[in-house]
Amino acid sequence: MLGFSLPAMILMGGIALASWLVSSRLKSKFEKYSNLQLRNGMSGQEIAEKMLADHGIRDVRVISVEGQLTDHYNPTDKTVNLSEAVFNQRNAAAAAVAAHECGHAVQHATAYRWLTMRSSLVPVVNVASSYMQWILLGGILMLRTFPQLLLIGIVIFAATTLFSIITLPVEYDASNRALAWLENKNMLTQEEQAGAKDALKWAARTYVVAALGSIATLLYYISIFNNRR
Repeated sequence: MLGFSLPAMILMGGIALASWLVSSRLKSKFEKYSNLQLRNGMSGQEIAEKMLADHGIRDVRVISVEGQLTDHYNPTDKTVNLSEAVFNQRNAAAAAVAAHECGHAVQHATAYRWLTMRSSLVPVVNVASSYMQWILLGGILMLRTFPQLLLIGIVIFAATTLFSIITLPVEYDASNRALAWLENKNMLTQEEQAGAKDALKWAARTYVVAALGSIATLLYYISIFNNRR
């Protein structure tokens, strides 16, 4: 009863395969567009700073951080954090990422409701990530004697699933803002714009797969709880 059923194994395997395929495709896309040099010669840092300025945002800093795929916007200290490659390079991939992260800064400045909702869940998710797996494991092991523990784990997991779902409109909106600005300001050539759009499309799909995986896992734990007898 506690093991993975065949349908659950097929579902989880399918999601894992989709995640791998999307991640691999994303990597190849970014490698491709990293070789598409911008005709305007601007770096990711310069792209980001101009987008912020064009939106009248003066209190957000653009900084460089170590690592790969570490790009993010931090609403707490109002910083657009760009990985070293994105910060310094002058290609379509760097432009796409830099503008996307600034899209989050624009969301913050305009009190975009989905970003506000996601930000309110961050403390809950941070705490949940530290204890959730242990609670779920304990809940499964003690299912017959203390089923309430698994129920607690399910509630906590549901919060992280909600976070994944809310992330979808946040990420898609940030990409739409980025692409609209790049196009309206004629920052890129048609080829570069198409490359930026393609790269962000595949980046967004990673969040879709993550949300689907979280939903499927949540349903699996719920099924275990419902079938405990």
